[in-house]
Amino acid sequence: MVSFGSQVDFAIPHIQIQALNKIYSSHGEEVHALKDIHLDIPQGKILGIIGKSGAGKSSLLRTLNGLEQPSSGSIKIDQDELTTLDHTHLIKLRQRIGMIFQHFNLMSAKTVWENVALPLKVSGYAKSDIQARVDEVLSLVGLSHKAEQYPSQLSGGQKQRVGIARALVHHPEILLCDEATSALDPESTSVILSLLKKINKELGITIVLITHEMQVIREICDQVVVIEHGEIVEAGQVWSVFSNPKQPITQELLNLEQLDLPFELYQQQQIDSTHTIIKLKYQREIKHTPDLNQILNVFDTPVYLYQSHVDTIQQHLIGSLIVGVPQLNLDLERIKQQLTTLIQHVEVIGYARPTH
Repeated sequence: MVSFGSQVDFAIPHIQIQALNKIYSSHGEEVHALKDIHLDIPQGKILGIIGKSGAGKSSLLRTLNGLEQPSSGSIKIDQDELTTLDHTHLIKLRQRIGMIFQHFNLMSAKTVWENVALPLKVSGYAKSDIQARVDEVLSLVGLSHKAEQYPSQLSGGQKQRVGIARALVHHPEILLCDEATSALDPESTSVILSLLKKINKELGITIVLITHEMQVIREICDQVVVIEHGEIVEAGQVWSVFSNPKQPITQELLNLEQLDLPFELYQQQQIDSTHTIIKLKYQREIKHTPDLNQILNVFDTPVYLYQSHVDTIQQHLIGSLIVGVPQLNLDLERIKQQLTTLIQHVEVIGYARPTH
C-alpha cells in the first residue's frame, strides 16, 4: 500500500485505490496495463504520477473517473465505490471530477464562453446560473476578456486555461490532468502550473496529474508516484524522491546531472594516488542549513572541493559535495558515524593524484 495519509490530517483518503488491475485484449493477447495498484491520495493535495510512455499512467488516471472500467480491484472516492456505480450515479460522480486534456479538446465552432458553458447546458442548468458560473471561472483563469473569441484565436496556453475553466465549471472536488502541459512552450507551462497551484490552494481541490516531465512534478506536486510496466515502483514526498531516487527508472526520469570530474581524476588507481575522492549527499530542511565547516572538520586534514550542487525543493535543501581528502586509508565507518546527523550518504567514488 502506498499511502500518504500520515503526512496530512485526513483520516480517510480522498481517493483510495486497492488491488487495482486493468487488462486489455490486443490482437488476441492480454496486456496487463495496471498490476495490483494500491494507492491512497489525501484530500487537498497535488499528486503527480510519472512514467514513460506506455507505463500505465493514462490507464490509471482514466479509471479514476470511470472512463476505464478496472478488470478487478476497488476505487473509492469519499468512500463511494466507483467500480459498482450504475450509469446514472457515475454521471453524477463525474460532475465532482474535472478533467484537463493534453490537446485541450475544445469545440472550434464555439466561443470560449460557449465551450466553458457546455457542460452546464448538458446538465440542464438555468441560464442565469450558467451565466454566473461561466463568468466566475473565466475570471479565475484570467480569460474574461477572451469570452467571445474562438479557440483558433487563442494561444496554446490560453486554450489550456479554457480547458481548466471548463473542468472547474461543475465545482469539482478532484481535478485530473492528463499531460496538461506537454503540448505547451515553457512560458505557457509556467503559467498553467501557477494556475493549478492557485486552484489547489484557494479552492482546496485535490489534483492528480500524469506527466513524463519531472520538472512539472518538482514545480507543483506534494507527492509523486513512479509507475513502470503498470506497477508502482517508487513513491513519496517529492523532495524525498528527488533527493534519493532508489529505482533506475526514477533516476532516469530525473535525468540526474552527473557533472564530470576534472580529466586528471579519471581512471586513477589507488596505488598511484594520493587522495581519496568522496561524495557526500545531504537533505535538510532549509531552516536547518548544514554547517560545511563542521562537515569538513571531520576529516582532520585540509579537504579539496571538486564539485558542489544544491537545490531547493519543498522547503528542503538537497545537495552534494565531491571532495578530495589527502589520505588513502580513511576510516570510512568513523567518518559516517561522525557525520550521521549532517550527511545522509557517504561514498568513496575514486582516487586521484591531483596537482593543486
